[in-house]
Amino acid sequence: MHNGPRTAATLLAVVYGISGLLCWLGAAAPMDDATPVGLLWALGGIGLAIGAALRSAAGLVPPWLLHTAVAQLSVLIGVVAWRSATPVGVVGLGPALIAVSLYAAHFFGLPAARAHGALAVVSGSVGAWAAEPTGFLSAWVALAVSVLVLTEVQGRLARQLRKAAATDPLTGVANRRAWEEQAAGHLSRAARTGEPVTFAILDLDDFKEVNDREGHRAGDDLLRELTASWRRRLRRADVLGRYGGDEFVLCLPATDEHAAWQLVAALEEVHPFTWTAGVAAAARGDELATVLARADAQLYRRKRNRLG
Repeated sequence: MHNGPRTAATLLAVVYGISGLLCWLGAAAPMDDATPVGLLWALGGIGLAIGAALRSAAGLVPPWLLHTAVAQLSVLIGVVAWRSATPVGVVGLGPALIAVSLYAAHFFGLPAARAHGALAVVSGSVGAWAAEPTGFLSAWVALAVSVLVLTEVQGRLARQLRKAAATDPLTGVANRRAWEEQAAGHLSRAARTGEPVTFAILDLDDFKEVNDREGHRAGDDLLRELTASWRRRLRRADVLGRYGGDEFVLCLPATDEHAAWQLVAALEEVHPFTWTAGVAAAARGDELATVLARADAQLYRRKRNRLG
């Protein structure tokens, strides 16, 4: 899940709330005698209740519950289609299906978004088929295809935007914001499980001289070479990020300080350009800024000792 659980839960609460109000509006002003007034009143109450619950617990809703709530919305749309799918009613069901697919494509990964889009189409189609359709098959097929296409397009676009927003454009590693988000997650997980997590700050030595002597293009090439060589030595779970111009950070899950220094020593062997590291293992109750400050202090002590 992306864009933060609070935002995702809040927007889903709005979708449920608006859906509930529209159901009540349809019940209060039915389009014809076949309108399932009682069902619309009931679904409206359900939508408003779920929307209120999601809004009140927006910051506490786990990802699995959001997936469940989106899937449930698709099922409820199928129930509405079962009782009210007509050539006119299909027009009203279209925006609901599209809203589900676009929500999933924006907040979830592409595979999950595809699954939700398919569920919405299948649920709506089963409901429409159970309503013994007459005269709106072509419109429904066009709607189903539109939902699937929009899910795919929006999902791919959202994935590209997320990648661009989280990546340093020069080196391809995580940018500062994305690294801090991932590192905070590892720190929180370590606090719950008791497993170690260690952080390292890597500061390039005399990088300014490279820019001054050989130009910024040479400096950019050096940064790309260094990060590419580091990434080949790092483990899959390790998180490398660019923290500043010539300063990089590492989050090393399930790693104590001794193992972290071993990994730092291995990284020093992959490229001749020199850099200085500071390492700090997280202690109970540490915030990310606290443990990084310890690593930074150690880094500058090592720099001073070497220069001295």
